[in-house]
Amino acid sequence: METTVSVLQEKRNVKMGIFFLAVSLAIVIFFALNTPVGLTTTFGLNPGAATNAPPLPDLTLPTMGTLWVLAFLAAFTGGWQLARGFKNLNVVLLFVVLLFVFAFMTWAARGKSMNLLGVISASLLRATPIAFGALSGILCERAGVINIAIEGMMLSGAMVSVLVASLFRNYDALNPTTGQPLFPDWFANIGRTLDMYNLSSAVPWYLLLGLLSGLIVGGLLAAFHAWLSIEFKVNQIISGTVINIFSMGITAFLSQRFLQPIQPLNSGGVFTALPIPILSSIPIIGPLLFENRFIVYVLFILVIAIHVMLFYTRWGLRTIAVGEHPKAADTLGVNVYRMRYINVILGGMIAGVGGAYFTIGSVGRFDENMTAGKGFIGLAAMIFGKWTPLGAFGSSLIFGFADALQQKLQIFASQVPIPSEFLLMAPYIITMVVLAGVIGRANPPAADGVPYEKD
Repeated sequence: METTVSVLQEKRNVKMGIFFLAVSLAIVIFFALNTPVGLTTTFGLNPGAATNAPPLPDLTLPTMGTLWVLAFLAAFTGGWQLARGFKNLNVVLLFVVLLFVFAFMTWAARGKSMNLLGVISASLLRATPIAFGALSGILCERAGVINIAIEGMMLSGAMVSVLVASLFRNYDALNPTTGQPLFPDWFANIGRTLDMYNLSSAVPWYLLLGLLSGLIVGGLLAAFHAWLSIEFKVNQIISGTVINIFSMGITAFLSQRFLQPIQPLNSGGVFTALPIPILSSIPIIGPLLFENRFIVYVLFILVIAIHVMLFYTRWGLRTIAVGEHPKAADTLGVNVYRMRYINVILGGMIAGVGGAYFTIGSVGRFDENMTAGKGFIGLAAMIFGKWTPLGAFGSSLIFGFADALQQKLQIFASQVPIPSEFLLMAPYIITMVVLAGVIGRANPPAADGVPYEKD
């Protein structure tokens, strides 16, 4: 058995070495040889918006020279892998992929400039809802319950959060038809009173209420999913599909019937940037990490908190136990049903917050099916991250970067002979590649998706 594993590992090492050499050859053929001599590529290192950080000079590189250096690094990595091998092959694979991506960006922006920090910042923003979906899936599946209803929970959270925020923000709005107040006086008085005690313009009270509403509706849908899956042992895939279909239908109906024709119900506003004193003044890191919106900070806190809770607390130990071997956990006195209920509901709440990001965290209004499959991509990020919060967050950044890069490359469409439809497909192609297991085998919790029968 050990001999077989060793042979398979040796074959994988050789294939990776050949792959690294192929990346080097691709950089030379597709990029370096198609670049005129004398061109430069400029990368901006400033966010492109008002910031507390001091401005930095742009990074200007000779395009052809940079491409040849990157090709050499990839070739050297491939040669070293074939000759001696690397201990941590996944890290080296990530390094080579980054070399190729940077080479592509250098070639695409040849003779022009690209705001590199802007692309990275956009990657974080686009990764945020994906990361919320991934964290939701981790909590559910670590406890042994598959939750493909994350997409529906996010969609419902997006609509409810903007609806509640709009109601309380526009408490004095007039009916566009009659010119009379849209809401009763007692409701408007509540809004005026809460306005008096608003503490921060970046975190208005009505947006916090909207965020709380999205959290609650996500938790309610998750409780329904848990009830069907745990109490009645309904197939968890079917249960999640039912919730997705219900969410798509009800949000579309309410949007067409109320939110679209009555604009005061669909204009909740958005969280604005909330700079953290001192930290936001650090070049590059400050604008990237410490000048974000409130929901992004919530994501940072959740990633760290869930990681600590899962791997360093009794609750986390019990969660992992009921997801790996529920009968053994039950024997030791752990209430398997209760742990699964709690984790699935918490996961739904996180999905609801992720849905709120699409509306009050981004555009301030709801549009039909605006989550656009981000919940499903979140599940792929969860698998890519091997059911760990830090790994899932890193995976989400990769998907977010692919999404942000294809948007940025639209500017260089004349220089990039790649159909725009292919660029739009890039995040989903990455999703399929990840699910195919190119990065490595990912093993779910042993009891994931298996209903527990108590003797």
